Amino acid sequence: MGLNALVGVRVLDLSHVIAGPTASHYLALEGAEVIKIEKPGKGDILRHSGQALAPGISVGFASINQGKKSLALDLKTPGGKDVLRRLIETADVFIENFRPAAVARLGFDYAAVRSLRPQIIYASISGYGQEGAWRSRAAYDHVVQSAIGMSMMQGLEGQEPMKVGFPVVDTATGMIGAQAILTALLRQFRHGQGAYLDISMAQAGLQLMWPDASRVASGAADAPRIGNRGFSGSPGAATFECADGWISTAANTLPQFTALCQVLDLPQLPGQSDLIDQQALQRGGFLVAKDAPRIHALLANAMRGRQVDALERHLMDKQVPCAKLRTLGGLVAQCQNEPLMTLPLRHTRYPQGVMTDFGPGYKADQNAEPALDRAPGLGQHTREILASLGMAEDEVTALIASGAAAAHS
Repeated sequence: MGLNALVGVRVLDLSHVIAGPTASHYLALEGAEVIKIEKPGKGDILRHSGQALAPGISVGFASINQGKKSLALDLKTPGGKDVLRRLIETADVFIENFRPAAVARLGFDYAAVRSLRPQIIYASISGYGQEGAWRSRAAYDHVVQSAIGMSMMQGLEGQEPMKVGFPVVDTATGMIGAQAILTALLRQFRHGQGAYLDISMAQAGLQLMWPDASRVASGAADAPRIGNRGFSGSPGAATFECADGWISTAANTLPQFTALCQVLDLPQLPGQSDLIDQQALQRGGFLVAKDAPRIHALLANAMRGRQVDALERHLMDKQVPCAKLRTLGGLVAQCQNEPLMTLPLRHTRYPQGVMTDFGPGYKADQNAEPALDRAPGLGQHTREILASLGMAEDEVTALIASGAAAAHS
């Protein structure tokens, strides 16, 4: 958990899979009560995707749904709609990721929700936003990466497009969504004013590409695809193969590049005017190559016989920014054994395994907070939530019997 600044805030989350639940996950980490509203039966599809920690709780589901409450509610039934309306009257935030027309057909578009709770913060999360010709397009992470130019930025010129290797747009959408909701909550607390938030995967993806997206939008041409080279353009900013692995270096400035060349036994290279623009060095800033392929070949040849761990240590001792290429599993294993960085690993036990997470992405007040409660089973909190609305036990039982709601046994 983070600073617990959202204790007392009630969030109704009708979203599923990654983007919307990630947004409410960050709110839960700050202490908000998040009620996850799922369709009776199987619930969120992510519950059943990948390794299971418990029946209906996969690792992927648990990672972004811990600490939430689950209410199994059929919003196509009169009883289910009535319960949601009563919950809206108690809520501060409403999150949905239906297609624009679908949420209106259910009767829970912004106008309808606002009529029940004028100060509500209503967040619509979609692929391309609520406006424009693409507003009703279905969207998944890699499809959006393709649509917004992200996949065409990866790799080298002449190679096939390459998406980022994890659902980066989904996750960024959740982060942007949480930021937007937090900003709206601040205004709500100060002025009692609600908000309608149009949050899209396309917008979030462009935010991740912000410097390049802004540059191109301002009239510049698309930048060339640079593969594993650094964005600085410095000849010392690239990825190289070693004898037993790979290493990335970011020797962007003259002191960094000089130190790199000394470690690699190439001390004359920084002063070679046929390879390095010496006039550019006098102006400061990053190195400029006159013959980038030749410089890369010299550096690559010098690194090819080096052991990657030893080279990483040597370069870091010389203040050259660098990193051995690790797998995610390799990084986690190393961090569990060595204090490499600020990374509060936290563990939650489930019947079929242990869920490890990294908290909210920052450390608050120097303390590592305990992990959130387990991710909920489908409908685990149905009876508790219905009772909180003042419904009598026989009324709750009748609602469940009708199929409008479901309770986890």
